[in-house]
Amino acid sequence: MLHVISVSYIDDYYLELVFDDGTKGIINLYPHLKGSIFEPHQDKNLFNKVTIDEELQTISWSNGADFAPEFLKANLDSA
Repeated sequence: MLHVISVSYIDDYYLELVFDDGTKGIINLYPHLKGSIFEPHQDKNLFNKVTIDEELQTISWSNGADFAPEFLKANLDSA
């Protein structure tokens, strides 16, 4: 099972993620901030408070919003 082990806020809606399989990359989550649980995080002051949920082992916010690690890895920006 894939896990996110590190998250760093970069700018705007970009995060740098590190996964337990060694994958590291940047993701723009703005296009995915839809629906009642994610829309509040269109406010950058809330978005940048992202943390790692130790139980779920992925990124999350205080309102319970989270993304599956597999989704995050599949949507990393290609560079």
